[in-house]
Amino acid sequence: MYKRFQWIWHTFVLCFFSQAAMTWAQIAPPPNYDQKLSDMVVNATRSGTTLDQMSLNTTILTKEVLESSPDQTIDQVLKNVPGVFLNDVPYYQKDPTGQSINVRGLGYGRTLVLIDGLPANDAFYGTVQWNLVPMSSIESVEFVRGGVSSLYGNYGMGGVININTKTPKNSSQEVSVSYGSFATGNVAASKDLIVSDAMQMRFSADYFSSEGFQNYATISPAAPSNTAGMTTNTTKNSNIRLQNYFKPTQDTNAFLRMGYSTMADLSNNFAIAPNLVQTADVAGGSTTNLDVNKKVQVNAYYQATNFYKQTANSSGTYINANYTDPYSTLGASAQYTHDLKVAGIDQYIIGIDTRNISASNKTNNLSTVGAVNSVSYAQGQQNFYGLLGQIKSSATAIPLEATLGARVDVWNSQTPTLYNAGSNGSNPVYQSISNQSKTQLSPSLGLLYKATNNLDFRSAAYQAFHAPSMNNTLRSYGNTTTGYSFSNPNLTPETMTGYEVGTDYRWKSGFAQLTAFNNYIQNAITSYKITSANSAFAYSLCNASGIPISGQGCKTSGAYTNVSYYTNQQNLLSRGIELQYHHDVNAQWALDGGYSYTRTVLTWTATTDPINTQVGGVPMNMANAAITYYPLPEASLTTTVRYVSNSWMATGTLPVPAYAVVGLKANYQVTPQAALFASVVNLLNRQYVTFNIASQATAYQAGMPQAFAVGARLIF
Repeated sequence: MYKRFQWIWHTFVLCFFSQAAMTWAQIAPPPNYDQKLSDMVVNATRSGTTLDQMSLNTTILTKEVLESSPDQTIDQVLKNVPGVFLNDVPYYQKDPTGQSINVRGLGYGRTLVLIDGLPANDAFYGTVQWNLVPMSSIESVEFVRGGVSSLYGNYGMGGVININTKTPKNSSQEVSVSYGSFATGNVAASKDLIVSDAMQMRFSADYFSSEGFQNYATISPAAPSNTAGMTTNTTKNSNIRLQNYFKPTQDTNAFLRMGYSTMADLSNNFAIAPNLVQTADVAGGSTTNLDVNKKVQVNAYYQATNFYKQTANSSGTYINANYTDPYSTLGASAQYTHDLKVAGIDQYIIGIDTRNISASNKTNNLSTVGAVNSVSYAQGQQNFYGLLGQIKSSATAIPLEATLGARVDVWNSQTPTLYNAGSNGSNPVYQSISNQSKTQLSPSLGLLYKATNNLDFRSAAYQAFHAPSMNNTLRSYGNTTTGYSFSNPNLTPETMTGYEVGTDYRWKSGFAQLTAFNNYIQNAITSYKITSANSAFAYSLCNASGIPISGQGCKTSGAYTNVSYYTNQQNLLSRGIELQYHHDVNAQWALDGGYSYTRTVLTWTATTDPINTQVGGVPMNMANAAITYYPLPEASLTTTVRYVSNSWMATGTLPVPAYAVVGLKANYQVTPQAALFASVVNLLNRQYVTFNIASQATAYQAGMPQAFAVGARLIF
């Protein structure tokens, strides 16, 4: 199989350059190489702000950027953007509970991800299910770094990533197919239907599958003692999506979106223990122009998910636990925008939103023969209510623009049912959990000074917050081999204060951005390890009736290799710089580059993690570069290199050596309706381990090995 893909790749490249040589005399520069990014509107701002008016460090990944990347999933494309910490393991190689994103070293689950402006963070785990957005459906990606809680509230610490999907353009069909190493394949199809100027529809469906590449039996330390049940991370994902856009009146644009997705994988590393996630969602909204400079936006959405997860014992000989997590999100928002342009005020917005998350978790701890030894059950909900306001102002004497925003969020958490029980749920012992609540103010101030038409200086200060995930408050899990983790229904939101300064320089054929930032999180949610030395926290793993809540017998925490629970007892400081560069040298060559320096440490902690030591999962230095060659306007060949410096898997433990990985991507537009592409990740087939994205790790992760892929897109 491997040699077959090598032959396909070599054949593609040979044909590519043969065609380029034959048409060399016909090459003409593209009609316009000006940088158009400055005119693009950043939808994630909620205020129609163009890129050249942003006071926060912002990157836009255009369709052309996405198509030139060798990586085949959106998370792996984003890992090359300065400020993003995603390792060199695609999402489908990870457990669904670990598919997150870490921005500026602030930790996973602290950055908001949107799909067409609506939340995409998993309601229970706080992770990001990247399978919902196949590359074929993405039009562009907006990445705004820094605290955005003044606009969005929860998850607004690291910034916001807004993925804009394709919308109907004409009544046509599009099919995209790719296949590559490790039996990794993707098929995506869409149908656009333009009924009239007042009614447009787009139906899309896709299917992705892979046999995976990681064999955890060969990765040390903590390799399983028995590898009989080991497997690579097989995964199968599917999505169905219907988008409707219509104009009920001359002044109103509305939309209705519906979708259903499934994800099944073996990310527990054992063939006997698959995971299954099923999600259905619906969203609708409208924008009404009340006047030439006034508009009202109303949105509502609902998402229901069922997550069934199994885990195997370390030998992979039997399933030792299963978890059933049904949860749903119901939300709505309304916003009024007035482009005033009077008395120095250019615009103000007022908005309100609300969201309810309802969830439950049932954990069955099993014996070697499948009998239920013990049961843990918890049910709860979290409610968010937010009121926001923002004013934009421009000075007349000097070219200074200011954006002042503030948002008040009211958060409450209720856990009405939480019990531990014996075999098959017998003799349940209920626990009384008091409600938790917090009111959070999230102000922000952004300044932008236009020194020239091409050069600006910007600064911003902000406060943001992040609420605990339902996984941390409801789900307890583990076994005697890997340890036990307790949920904590008394967790409260964490708070971040920060600021950044930067500059942007744009010229006819490129741009350069430089930003320095400082972010400080207080009361950070973390996992607290309990050991026999921490006698104040060591307690019996049985309830009041002597029922073992872990299914492993009544033992004190010292009898387990690792017993932990979640707390708010940690403060984190992250400082760094980010640099991004692009230059269209001429009609045949383009250069891209990026660099980030990030120093992230704990300044205080009640855990065993050391302070003033670089946090695990955050390499201090990361860099990327790309060269794109256009032998003719319809073809491109891009070479990329990604460098990651020394880091830790977990804070102070499991050192990860520095590494560099090379990629290659070729595109050829055969006709306006047909395109071919081929890519290779890890061109030199470097063998390496990559950093982790979670807060704790006990074993290394193998980086993506050499992998080929070929594909085609067809519009008809």
